[in-house]
Amino acid sequence: MAITCQSGGTRTIVLYHLHLHNRIVFYVPASPCQRIDSDLFPGIVLWMKRDDLLHPQVSGNKFRKLKYPLLALKDRQPHLVSMGGLWSNHIHALAHAAAIAGYPSTAFIRAADGMNSDMLDDCRRLGMEIHYVSREIYRRLRENDQHWRSLLLDANEDYVWLPEGGSTPAALHGVAELVIEVGATLGSDPDVFMVACGTGATMAGIIAGAQGKSKVIGVAAIKNAEYLHADISRLLKNAAYPDDQNYLLLTDFHQGGYAKITIELMTFCDMFQQQTGIILEPVYTGKMLYTLHQLCKQNYFPPQTCVVAVHTGGLQGNRGFSDTPLFARISVASTAKR
Repeated sequence: MAITCQSGGTRTIVLYHLHLHNRIVFYVPASPCQRIDSDLFPGIVLWMKRDDLLHPQVSGNKFRKLKYPLLALKDRQPHLVSMGGLWSNHIHALAHAAAIAGYPSTAFIRAADGMNSDMLDDCRRLGMEIHYVSREIYRRLRENDQHWRSLLLDANEDYVWLPEGGSTPAALHGVAELVIEVGATLGSDPDVFMVACGTGATMAGIIAGAQGKSKVIGVAAIKNAEYLHADISRLLKNAAYPDDQNYLLLTDFHQGGYAKITIELMTFCDMFQQQTGIILEPVYTGKMLYTLHQLCKQNYFPPQTCVVAVHTGGLQGNRGFSDTPLFARISVASTAKR
């Protein structure tokens, strides 16, 4: 398989500055946009925006969504507070970003007391304080952006709340820069951006950056995701972007629900990885590419449509599947084929 890589030039993305002397802690080069030549996607010209390569820990869409919210705090010494699940990519990225910046951090985790994951072990090692909450309390945290204060009675004005997935209006500005980088690499706007959708913020950011010039197709990774239409519209409005309608949210390709996997999905991910050498995770990017594969087989796109698929990172989450029987079956079969 022929694969070519191009970078977006020498421009770098600054995430945030250290409070002391306002000096840069680290910077990240623009991620490459990689041409994918694979018989899994017939009829289209496919590129992949490799945001999984942005940073070893603060990777993918989490890096982009954290960029401007954290830049806004560069003259403060905040205590960061957020929420997520046992394998949350957002919480994992936030713990690393907070540790690098020297900020204390706290996370509310939707799980029973005593439940654990490698992701949480990473966060604890980085100094993040973990609180377990029930599904009911987690729902209240989603619905009321002040409810967390009733759970942290010692919280003061230095505490800063970041919602689930880091999905703030400011997050859209960082994601929108992805579109500029792709245009610089390709020399023109692609016909379609394809992206996985969880909270809607990454999709909204790409819609904002595309400005209607490219169609944006989002693949919801969760069941009953029609409500994301309203969330995307709200995020665009609150971030002062027009609510452009040149997008499509696909809500029937979730493979059974959030973090659910099937033999067909895992077989596809394995085939893609063998052909391209690009590692996938099945929760977001794997589902999105499998959906693109199915659409291509159905001749959904006009011939030679230029599609940019966004790899949103989150590969740390693969550790959560390593012990499942289905994941093991695919891994054994893959090893045998090699």
